[in-house]
Amino acid sequence: MRDICAAAGAPQGSFTNHFRSKESFAIEVLDQYFDYLKGLVTESLGDDSVTPRQRLKRYLDVITEKLERDRWTIGCLIGDFSLQASSHSKVLRRRLEAIFREWRRFFASCIAAAQSVGEIDSRFDATDLAEFLLASWEGAILRMKVERSPAALDRFKAIMFETVFKQQRVSAVNKRSRAARKISTTKSKKDRR
Repeated sequence: MRDICAAAGAPQGSFTNHFRSKESFAIEVLDQYFDYLKGLVTESLGDDSVTPRQRLKRYLDVITEKLERDRWTIGCLIGDFSLQASSHSKVLRRRLEAIFREWRRFFASCIAAAQSVGEIDSRFDATDLAEFLLASWEGAILRMKVERSPAALDRFKAIMFETVFKQQRVSAVNKRSRAARKISTTKSKKDRR
């Protein structure tokens, strides 16, 4: 904390008067970082000009570009805090759990949209897939930092989009769409009776 105060040119007493503990300071840092990250998530996953599957890819590409600018040395603050602080602080662990839940909802919504149009297989629950995506992506970021290379990120994206988020064959998507329309038509006829 002394180093932070010295770098900011602020007396240490000002810091301790503003933040009740190191944990409250850490939570403020996490919250500001997550607000920034939510902006990136919203921008990427909320872009209706592309398909939901393309939105998921776009988000990962945006983050990869940011990590590249830092020469693969700086990862995700949320992942770093999860590794370093969560085992020492119940307060930080609870805040990190809440962040991951909220973060997961963004991805689950986009995955569900991709499933509804047949872009992504619906065998798994969208929330479970979102959880898997986040956990795996955070692991790839950790490896990227160790290797100082994008190889782990590239490998993650290639495998994820060729397996878990593999583009459905058009014929399978069309069959599913026709079946959904048939069910809808049948239901409409029954409702009119």
